[in-house]
Parts: sequence; C-alpha cells; structure tokens
Amino acid sequence: MKNKKIIIMGLICAFLMGVLAGCGSNINANQAEKSQKEEINDDSNKESTEIEGKSGKVLVVYYSATGNTEAVAKTIAETMKADTFELKPVKPYSDDDLNWSNNNSRVTKEHDNPDSRNVQLTATTVDNWKSYDTVLIGYPIWWGIAAWPVDGFVKANDFTGKTVIPFCTSVSSDIGDSGNLLAKMAGTGNWLEGERFRSSASKKDVQTWIESLRK
Repeated sequence: MKNKKIIIMGLICAFLMGVLAGCGSNINANQAEKSQKEEINDDSNKESTEIEGKSGKVLVVYYSATGNTEAVAKTIAETMKADTFELKPVKPYSDDDLNWSNNNSRVTKEHDNPDSRNVQLTATTVDNWKSYDTVLIGYPIWWGIAAWPVDGFVKANDFTGKTVIPFCTSVSSDIGDSGNLLAKMAGTGNWLEGERFRSSASKKDVQTWIESLRK
C-alpha cells in the first residue's frame, strides 16, 4: 500500500511539473513575441526621428520672394509635421523691386551696395525657440547667395545644440556656398549640407529629399 501511494504521488508531481513547464513556455513565447514587436516598432520609429533630435521638434523657417520657396517650405513642414516661421520684410519687395534686369531696382541696388542689405524683418523671435532641435532654413538664391532678408534672422538667433539644414529655390543657380556663408554668419549650430530645388519643384522632389535625410 505504501509503495502504491508513493507511485501515485510521483505521478501527480510529474503531471504538475508538466503543467508548470507548459505555462512557462507560453510566458516565454509571449515575452519573446512582445519583445519582437517592440523591436520592430523601434526600427520603424528610428528612421523618422534620426534628424529630429531628442524632442523631435522641427521648425521650417523661410523667406519667399515669389512663392516658390514658400511652396517647398510648406511641403517640408507637411511631410515632417513641422512648424513654420515666415520671414517678412517690414518693407515688402514689390515686383518692380525684384526686377533683376533693372539697374535702378531695389534688389539690384542692394546687390551692388552690401551695406544696404540689412533688411529689417517684422519678427525674428520664434516662440519656444529652445524646444526645436532641427531647423530648416529656406530662401531663394540671389546672385549666387542666399536672399539677404534671411540674414537678419540668422544673426539674431542662437543655433547652439540645433541641427540646421538650408534649402533654396532657383531657376538655374545651385545652392553653392550659400549655406556655408549662413553658417559662418550664425557662428553656432550643426549646419548640414543643403539642397537646391528648381522653381517648379514637385512635392515628390521635396519628399524624396526629406527621405534621404532620414537615412
């Protein structure tokens, strides 16, 4: 009888150990599956935050003389879910002011006399400026350099700790040294290589460039 009880107890213990082992396997499997899902989510999020810094806040600053740069800036902001800040001269440029072929036009006189390029802006201070980790600065190309209305903004702000990416629009000119000149003017910030878009750039052109920044 005693031996029979021992055998029965042994069978019960073996059964319980099997049940517990099965539960442990399920728990480990669930944990592994959860870990795998989290890893996949982390990988998918990594691409979208690579250039966005710790808080992920992005700001698109732009000056647009004829609307071309504004169109690119808005596509960037829409794609990156960024805020925008438009640079507006206190005295806006009229069509006549922008007549490059007229030696007496405002923009030609400013080009010929660098001292007159100090264009006053309606605002250079961005709300919660410190919260932005990435700043994209857009402008048209004037005589091979950034349109000078952006100079006032660059000089007025501290870009320390920020990634700065210039972009420009132009009918034929490349971005050239415009970004480097702005970086020297700023004196702070991690300025990356910029991009030039043709005046009639499509949304696809802009979005393709943004994707290249995330790689």
